[in-house]
Amino acid sequence: MELNSEDLENLSPEEMAEIQKKNCIFCQIAKGAVNAKKIYEDDKVIGILDINPANPGHTLLLPKEHYMILPQMPDELVNYIFVIAKGISNALLRAVGATGTNIFIANGVGAGQRAPHFMVHIIPRIDNDGIKCFEIPQSKANIEELEKLSYVVSEIIRTEMEKKKKKDIKLIVKEEPEILQSKERIESNKSKRMGKEKENQTNNEIDGKKKKSRNLDKITDLLLRKK
Repeated sequence: MELNSEDLENLSPEEMAEIQKKNCIFCQIAKGAVNAKKIYEDDKVIGILDINPANPGHTLLLPKEHYMILPQMPDELVNYIFVIAKGISNALLRAVGATGTNIFIANGVGAGQRAPHFMVHIIPRIDNDGIKCFEIPQSKANIEELEKLSYVVSEIIRTEMEKKKKKDIKLIVKEEPEILQSKERIESNKSKRMGKEKENQTNNEIDGKKKKSRNLDKITDLLLRKK
């Protein structure tokens, strides 16, 4: 079904993500619906050789789950994918005789991202290989601009970290009542059990006394009959 601009505007974020996923070539590769030269695969990520490599061995490492840009990815997956990138980088150094690798992300259209699926580029490098795209131009910085920028960025980072910390605290607080309730249930069950045991003990003692009394009555009755 073809969607017009009005339909797209009315879609929920979840529906939009599902449409993007269905139309993403890299999601199709991750599912095995489209062939690719895989060099690594597990349940979370897949590494494939780029069909238009900057250098032989140019690898694209991407999550199997659809994420467009880095901020959408869970922290655990970000950590994981860079551990795998490290291993692939070491393997490429040995496989193609490279003297180094470039490991980078084109994060967003403004950074040159072409595919709507997050990926890490791992490019083997050798001396004088002719690749110039990683030459970063240098300009003289304005000290006042640096101070202003350092303040703004640090404040954004601090705010985001505080949000994350509060979120983590909320998760802990949410779990605590359940833990406390469990402890209360254990204590309550323990008290009930001890009370029941004490009650049974008392009942046994009473039954024992009654039985002993009945036995004495029988003995007394027999002695009186003999007389």
